[in-house]
Amino acid sequence: MVQQVEDGPTQLYIDRLYCHEVTSPQAFEGMRARGLKCFRPEKIYCMPDHNTPTHDQDKPIEDPVSKTQVDTLAKNAAYFGLTHYGMMSKDNGIIHVVGPEKGLSLPGMTIVCGDSHTSTHGAMGAVAFGIGTSEVEMVMASQCILQQKPKSMRITIHGVLQKGVTAKDVALYLMSKLTTSGATGYFVEYAGSTVKAMSMEGRLTLCNLSIEMGARGGLIAPDTTTFNYIKGREFAPKGEDWDKAVEYWKTLKSGPDAVFDKELTFDAADIEPRITYGTNPGMGIGITEEIPLITNPSPQTTGLEKALNYMGFKPGQKLLGTKVDYVFLGACTNGRIEDFRAFASIVAGRQKAKDVIAWLVPGSWAVDAQIREEGLDKVLAAAGFEIRQPGCSACLAMNDDKIPAGKLSVSTSNRNFEGRQGPGARTILASPLTAAAAAITGVITDPREM
Repeated sequence: MVQQVEDGPTQLYIDRLYCHEVTSPQAFEGMRARGLKCFRPEKIYCMPDHNTPTHDQDKPIEDPVSKTQVDTLAKNAAYFGLTHYGMMSKDNGIIHVVGPEKGLSLPGMTIVCGDSHTSTHGAMGAVAFGIGTSEVEMVMASQCILQQKPKSMRITIHGVLQKGVTAKDVALYLMSKLTTSGATGYFVEYAGSTVKAMSMEGRLTLCNLSIEMGARGGLIAPDTTTFNYIKGREFAPKGEDWDKAVEYWKTLKSGPDAVFDKELTFDAADIEPRITYGTNPGMGIGITEEIPLITNPSPQTTGLEKALNYMGFKPGQKLLGTKVDYVFLGACTNGRIEDFRAFASIVAGRQKAKDVIAWLVPGSWAVDAQIREEGLDKVLAAAGFEIRQPGCSACLAMNDDKIPAGKLSVSTSNRNFEGRQGPGARTILASPLTAAAAAITGVITDPREM
């Protein structure tokens, strides 16, 4: 904190600003118009991800809008002297995947980006949240931002997850319990034995989806799992600086006397593989459950009826066995190496369903390299799958990877809004295991059976 404005917001110093091609152009233009330079350019990292195609990245981008946005980011980064990881660079990928894997996102940092899923970096023990374009410009100019302090919520999950249940399922479960607005106005800390047992990839997935409950952000106290993940990464502290950093990072946890504005506790045993059935991430069920019945008409049930009409589903319907057209593995939610390992564990020795189109998109070139080092590419190829080039891909309809109207997609991404994956596209959110099961069988399948 720099200062507390009397009867106003808090002025926060920002350790890291990430910029992608969609929300930054207006901020850069505002800086130019005022004749300003970036106050601390070494704290700002830029990379295209939303508009990048996931094939033929060595060729010019065909879509004129996407090309303009990607080219503009490169020009702005050069003009303002900022680090830029462009397409085909070994450092490129989805910004929320690259930040942690390069050690750019570290415990105790304040991290912002013009993207709601900046909450992902909270898994590192950082305070990370998405900001608007005018706020991006504010950080560029001053390395500070004005923010109202949010309320605090602690979500504690105890117990051991069932076989076939992942961090994605945990997040979808929480969203169904809290709804997409249940954490509005809060910053969430995740705690408990279930969270402590999660890998860093799992924690990144969990924090990524905090925004889908309406939260300002989500975080997990750094521990040995965090330190082991960070050690040796490009921008991680080295030598004596590493030892000092770890000693400090160990202090970044809530004390036993910490008081939260709201506390919620859940049992991991209650969570099975999850899928969504509607048009927001909170409309979810266990994979063996039925879509809720509509008993008492209300404004809420009107929204449910509209969502089911869009999806082509009915109250009381089970989705197991429903035919699937597309499967998407990737996004800042599930585009990491652990997600590809999980997907490969299901498809190994099997064959992709003939009628399913599958897009497997690494979250970065580093993930792509690791897939090949581990031989997962051979496992996937033998099962009939092709690995595409890194990018946000079918998470959102800003690039070539769009689901056609009416087609049903099982997706590991973060949102299932109407048209999110393409005009008229129908999206079921699921884990990499559930996506893999659907890709093999051609229908929605409980991954525990495989």
